[in-house]
Amino acid sequence: MKTSIFHSDILNPEEAHRTSDDMNYMEKIKILMLEDVTDDVWMIEKMLNKGGIVHESLQVDSREEFIKGVQEFKPDVILSDHSLPQFNSIEAHKICLEKKIFVPFILVTGAVSEEFAVACLKMGVDDYILKSNLSRLPSAILSALKKRQLENMKRQATKELKEQNRQILKINKELDSFIYSISHSLRGPLSTVSGLLNLAEIENKEENPSVRELHNMMETCIKRLDTTLSQMVDQSKNARLEIHPNSIDLEALLNKCFKSVAYIKGSELVHVTIINTSKAAFYSDAYRLEVIFNSILSNVIKYKDTGKEKCALLIQIVCTPETAVISFKDNGIGIPEKYMPLIYNMFYRASEKSDGAGLGLYIVKEFVEKLQGNVTITSVESQSTTVTVVLPNVKQEVQHFENF
Repeated sequence: MKTSIFHSDILNPEEAHRTSDDMNYMEKIKILMLEDVTDDVWMIEKMLNKGGIVHESLQVDSREEFIKGVQEFKPDVILSDHSLPQFNSIEAHKICLEKKIFVPFILVTGAVSEEFAVACLKMGVDDYILKSNLSRLPSAILSALKKRQLENMKRQATKELKEQNRQILKINKELDSFIYSISHSLRGPLSTVSGLLNLAEIENKEENPSVRELHNMMETCIKRLDTTLSQMVDQSKNARLEIHPNSIDLEALLNKCFKSVAYIKGSELVHVTIINTSKAAFYSDAYRLEVIFNSILSNVIKYKDTGKEKCALLIQIVCTPETAVISFKDNGIGIPEKYMPLIYNMFYRASEKSDGAGLGLYIVKEFVEKLQGNVTITSVESQSTTVTVVLPNVKQEVQHFENF
């Protein structure tokens, strides 16, 4: 095994045109040469000298020396002849791949066929230089170093990204556990308090109006907090759970949702009309649709205009084999135009009448987009608000799945 060290502190005139990027490699580099002909080593060294490559080189000429060289010498570049008495460049390159030695591997050899050269490049060899024309060797080394540097940066970035994703998944899992734990811990006592309030009202034999009013206020606050907790859990589920499409009777689901929001004060004042002109069965995720409808109906009730002769809500349903369009038009207090760009923001409340956490429309948008649909809201202050939900009908996808 032969070692030669070469330092070049003065660049020759040919180096005057070297770019700033090339100058990044003017520090000494370690070159491992797999070569058994001394004269060829001398010619390679001479060309490296002429090209201004500051380097330390190690010459090896057998499998054992090559393996020891890549492990102990830790080269920045490998220059390999193709054919040695009992070893060749293909085997040497395979050793580098097996040992994950990600440094430029350049074939420096005699005449080879074009097919062989192409095959080597496909295997991952960075370049090949003919010994009869070594003038391109310095630039090939610099180019290969820059290429591998970019690959290493990409590999490191990918590794860091995978680690970041792993951390994000871990945080999301912990956040889910936290939300479910908090929800369970709080909703249990809330249910108990609600039961105690009902019991206290029964025991209030004198039916004191003041006491009854206090009971009603506390019951409203409890239900409001319970709704907020439910919304937090729903949002967490929406982000994590897969979509499970099934056949859905939209009118039946809406009637179920009316009952779910019946506890909201003033719900009985809203007169609902449903016009269903559907021409096809509808398939989607029932859980997510229920959350969407509950949020929209809750807003209709909360922002009704009691100053009008009649609080009205018109729901129109049109379902085709491709899509379902469900629109909700009320005659409530409307939304001022200046607040419209903010209505989907999390925790945003545009009205003093809002007593929730500001999650309603944010959840509607998130859930609709999860179903690959879209939601639009138009509103005229003091007149009306229209919420239009457009969802894909996944009937064909469901049938395709059932056929397997």
